[in-house]
Amino acid sequence: MRLVLDTNVVVAGMRSPTGASAALLMAARRGKITILANVALALEYEATCRRAEHMVAAGLKPKHVTVFIDAVIAMAEPVESHFLWRPQLRDPSDEFVLVAAVNGRAAAIVTFNNQDFGAVPMQFGIQVLSPADAIRRIKK
Repeated sequence: MRLVLDTNVVVAGMRSPTGASAALLMAARRGKITILANVALALEYEATCRRAEHMVAAGLKPKHVTVFIDAVIAMAEPVESHFLWRPQLRDPSDEFVLVAAVNGRAAAIVTFNNQDFGAVPMQFGIQVLSPADAIRRIKK
């Protein structure tokens, strides 16, 4: 299954190693799913994970956050963004997620903020799932 993880899912995976977000990252590591990311989304992952409040909540030092970010990006299949449809969403930072999903032919966008995406992804044949829903789909 080809998925694009919203930034909040990656941060949750860093902050809570036993949650559904971390389980998605482990599924990617085991080759059960493919994480897709373009350059803009990878940079957003990095900037957000490096915020002090996230590092403190995760109990990680900057060097460990670097290792985490590098691992997530290394697992991701790179997506070239040939087509842009901006603006489609209310939140401009969510546009990176949508662009990566459409250009990468993702089956789903995984996010905690389903309402932020509305029905727009379905116009491109892309579902919007919570991390828990994505894990349930993988286990089927």
